[in-house]
Formats: sequence, structure tokens, C-alpha cells
Amino acid sequence: MTPFGARMRELRSDKAVTMKVMAEALHVSPAYLSALEHGKRGRPTVGLIHQICQYFGLIWDDAEALKRLAQISHPRIVIDTAGLSPRATELANVLSEKIRDLDDPRIEAMLAELTQLGGSDAGPKY
Repeated sequence: MTPFGARMRELRSDKAVTMKVMAEALHVSPAYLSALEHGKRGRPTVGLIHQICQYFGLIWDDAEALKRLAQISHPRIVIDTAGLSPRATELANVLSEKIRDLDDPRIEAMLAELTQLGGSDAGPKY
């Protein structure tokens, strides 16, 4: 599940909305919403994010937070290490091999370390 998918599920749960009802309101299939929630589809479009914000009445900071979650929720990442050091390429490869073995505390520690570098805002802007 992606961060965006987890938040969307939380919003649906808080409002007691089924996936089917939400999908009908947004004019998408329940299968598509399920795929978004479970990280089996890429990032949602800007238009769909806007529709979801309207559907749940999200404004200002809450809407921006959902947009940010969409930015960091691509389930299949490609890391371009062309032009970087051999160690950077090694890091990217080792991470891709070992990420499934990391527990949540280790992931949180690594995210905290990387976020301190200021790179957490990478990705497309919505």
C-alpha cells in the first residue's frame, strides 16, 4: 500500500464510505480505486486528486497534504544513478534488493536520515 492509498482508505473509513460508492461518485471503477489504495497503479492524476479532495471536503493544508502523499506514492520507482559515483549506484541497487527485508523501525530511521538531507520534496509538483 502506498502512503496515498493508506490516506485514501483512512478518509473512506472516517466517512464510512465504501469503495464502490466513492468510485461511482468519482466516475472511476472500484477496481481502479482498489489498485490505487494497494499500490498496484501509479500516481493518480492531478484531476483525480482534485476530485478526491472535493469529495472529502479537503481544503488548504489537508488538500496539500494529500497532493504531497500522491507525489511520494509511486509504487515502482526508477532511480537514475547515471553520472553519480559508483557507491551511489551500489546504494540504489542494494536498497532495491533489501527493501523487502527492512522492518518499520529501520525504514523510519532511514527516512528520517534522508529527510534531513532535504531531498524529501523530490518528484513532480501538483
